[in-house]
Amino acid sequence: MAAEANLIHFGTKGWRARLDEGFGEANVMRLADGLGAVWSEAHPGARIIVGYDTRPGAGAFARVAAEVLAGWGLEALVSDRPCPTPALGFAIAHDDAACGGVMITASASPADYQGVFVRDAEGLMPTEEFLDEVEALVPGDPDVTRAIPGTIDLMDGYLDALRGYVDADAIASAGLRLVVDPLYGSGQGYLADLLRSLGCEVREIHGEQTGDLGGIHPRAVEPWVDKCERLVTQTGSHAGLVLDGDADRFGFVTGDGRLVSANRAAALLVDHIATTNGAPGRVVMPLSGSTYIRRQAKRLGCPLSVRPIGFGSSYRELHRPDALMGIGEYGGIAHVRHFLERDGILATLLLCEMMAVRSLDAAGLERALDEQVGHLDYGQRDIRLDAARVQTLRMLIPGLNPGVVAGEEPTGVSHADGLHLTFADGSWLMVRPSRTEPVVRVYAEAESPARRDELIDAGCRIAREESL
Repeated sequence: MAAEANLIHFGTKGWRARLDEGFGEANVMRLADGLGAVWSEAHPGARIIVGYDTRPGAGAFARVAAEVLAGWGLEALVSDRPCPTPALGFAIAHDDAACGGVMITASASPADYQGVFVRDAEGLMPTEEFLDEVEALVPGDPDVTRAIPGTIDLMDGYLDALRGYVDADAIASAGLRLVVDPLYGSGQGYLADLLRSLGCEVREIHGEQTGDLGGIHPRAVEPWVDKCERLVTQTGSHAGLVLDGDADRFGFVTGDGRLVSANRAAALLVDHIATTNGAPGRVVMPLSGSTYIRRQAKRLGCPLSVRPIGFGSSYRELHRPDALMGIGEYGGIAHVRHFLERDGILATLLLCEMMAVRSLDAAGLERALDEQVGHLDYGQRDIRLDAARVQTLRMLIPGLNPGVVAGEEPTGVSHADGLHLTFADGSWLMVRPSRTEPVVRVYAEAESPARRDELIDAGCRIAREESL
């Protein structure tokens, strides 16, 4: 078992692995034992809540984890049904007896993956220091003490809270026709039923459990949203609403079958949340966030905090008294009134409320955004390189100050989290080596697709060290 112990290494949320390359009952037990050791020492007898997604066997893995945690004298409670990750976080954040939680999910990963994500006492991702401590205590042998856990309903209170955040009368009177696509994930049924209870006409697709997620990756991006795009057009719906595998992130499809970029959807929600808040509030975004968001925040008078990539870096800013909302790298939205983590179900409800109160469909909201802040095109490209080369680039970036990139001289250079270049026309380029994979991520945004692609190509040359 000593060799197997090396399989467990935490990322920012927790641990995930392929089902045929390390994810199984033995490693779930070992990981839960490490968590139990840390939690029981710091919070003897405290409550730990365990949730799970819709992937095959997720409920059984959750039960195993809860049994091991209960064996440490903790009050371990398992969700009585599959649940979105935000529902677990919300429950922990609003339960004074809870000191943390575990979610069995692989989020947006393909069907042959599964994971163990960890949450702290606020329902948020834990610190790296906490995960390092747990990792050091994961035993090499899964022969651990187990006890009988309890069960808990995580959904009723969560769904009631979501319903209370929006103007139900406005949504009901708007007569919205919607397509909901949970991509076979743990949002299935919940968002569709909630919208129906608010008076919307809803068609749900990919809303059943399957052994292989229907061959799709549960990410709200092309090409996995193609069926939703087609059905929105065929049914004359006002919008399509897409959730990723554990429903913490979302996608938004217009009536003519176009996926709205995550950055544009985030900028729409900045407008809506700030307007309904009644006063400007602080918006927190990553360095890779869109100029749409910057311009929208400036237009509305919202203070803007720009943080390194990784949503955990946003928590400190979201705790500030004037904080309004946080935006993740891939468009996930945290509404501080709800709690400080991303929630795709809440984000889609707010977009429906925005359509209702402004008497605009999804395409109309998008056109209004461009009229307010101008049109921009955003793109991202991932380059897989040798791990040693990625590490070399990581070491070189703090000293990079390129004079001309894609024919233009940068007006600003930042090395806070990779290489971030801004230009006089508001376009920008970012080159960022991943902290967890042998991948370099290149992001760019400009006023035309051609200029965006020129910047991305230039960033790829930098990533491959062709222009260093």
